Amino acid sequence: MIRRNSIWGNIDWITVLMYLVLIFIGWINIYAAVYNDEHSNIFDFTQRYGKQLIWIAAALLIAITIFIIDIRFYSYFAYIFYGILVFTLLFVLVFGAEIKGARSWIQIGSISIQPSEFAKITTALALAKYLSAFNIELNKFKTYLKIILIIFIPALLIYAQNDTGSALVYFAFILVLYRNGLSDSIMFLGFFVVLLFFLALILSKITIILLIISVAFIVFFILDKQSKNFMYGVLILVVFSGVFYGLSKLVSFNVSPYYIISVSLASSLFTYFYFAIKKKIKHIFLVSIFLISSILFTFSVDYFFNNILEPHQQERINNLLGIEFDPLGAGYNVNQSKIAIGSGGITGKGFLRGTQTKFDFVPEQTTDFIFCTIGEEWGFVGTFTVIVLFVGLMVRLVFLAERQRTKFSRLYGYGVVSVLFVHFTVNIGMTIGLFPVIGIPLPFLSYGGSSLWAFTILVFIFLRLDAGRMEYLG
Repeated sequence: MIRRNSIWGNIDWITVLMYLVLIFIGWINIYAAVYNDEHSNIFDFTQRYGKQLIWIAAALLIAITIFIIDIRFYSYFAYIFYGILVFTLLFVLVFGAEIKGARSWIQIGSISIQPSEFAKITTALALAKYLSAFNIELNKFKTYLKIILIIFIPALLIYAQNDTGSALVYFAFILVLYRNGLSDSIMFLGFFVVLLFFLALILSKITIILLIISVAFIVFFILDKQSKNFMYGVLILVVFSGVFYGLSKLVSFNVSPYYIISVSLASSLFTYFYFAIKKKIKHIFLVSIFLISSILFTFSVDYFFNNILEPHQQERINNLLGIEFDPLGAGYNVNQSKIAIGSGGITGKGFLRGTQTKFDFVPEQTTDFIFCTIGEEWGFVGTFTVIVLFVGLMVRLVFLAERQRTKFSRLYGYGVVSVLFVHFTVNIGMTIGLFPVIGIPLPFLSYGGSSLWAFTILVFIFLRLDAGRMEYLG
């Protein structure tokens, strides 16, 4: 067993170095984003860059403290930490301070703390603790139910605080389940649901239904592996569709296409069920559930979009999908962001020479849109360097996760990577118009103590687990 005095020698300093480089890049770009001649001193603690330096110093102290704590502490108290954060989220929902429309802050004097940032850590710990327990089988219904509760209780509380962006990040933990043996079919289903949601907003319902039917046939062919059974299904659907369409024209009924498709599909399924039972064809029931559920989901998208999402969220999605174009309204942030990044060219305009950021054309340029400052002042070289650093950090963390000797450490490591991946992908994606603006920070670079401390704790707990991986972890 490695003794505590050897822990410092086992720290993965490559990851620590990448972390330090990223927080330094964040600090100097926060300085660049809000720079003015009256406050040119980078150590001016009345300005955001001065405050960020305080958060950085505190983050480094937190990181050191994490390494001092015994390795078993994080596993033994995982559920307790999770319970405390859930209680805190409930407290914030009732008594929290509202900032920018979200009631997700605890105000202590001039300091604001956002518990939802720290809830990601406790959720990752609790999920790793549960999945690493003895005799946990991922393919059982009760296991899935408990996993859903662990992930979605904090997510729903955060959503209730009107912080949709942070709530969506919790879908990242599905990647942890995938590494632990989650079926490929469930991952495909999740991707298909997201794709179907956006397609339902763009395409007509008839087109979507025909697409779903086509996908259902492909899935059936993959599962059944019998081309003749596949052809029988296609033939039955074509025959019924032709018969009902012909009848509607023959008797001059003004029938909705939805009615023809619905009746044709129902008749085809009923007929094919009879045929499948006689021929003992498998998977038809599963594919039918997929088909019917997908069609019902398609018709529920409009209700969800129009009645659940906030108006500004609807506008951002519409702008992203090209349904609306409002460069001075909902599309303003992204439009200015793309102008700022594009104007940087290959090498950028130079440090402190960005005009889009200097004149506040880009909103939230020190927080959600910090990547714009990097793009404008450092150009393609700067943005590429940041992306390489993030990708390198995540690849390194995956490598560390794979070498862990305990299931708890490995699963927690993948939880860390999953959260970082979603934040990194969505934040940069929304600054260049690939994702709707949902207001989540870029890890280590965006201004804010809660965000920086939370990501520091998230990563350094894993580094502590890795440094003590030869110790026994109960």
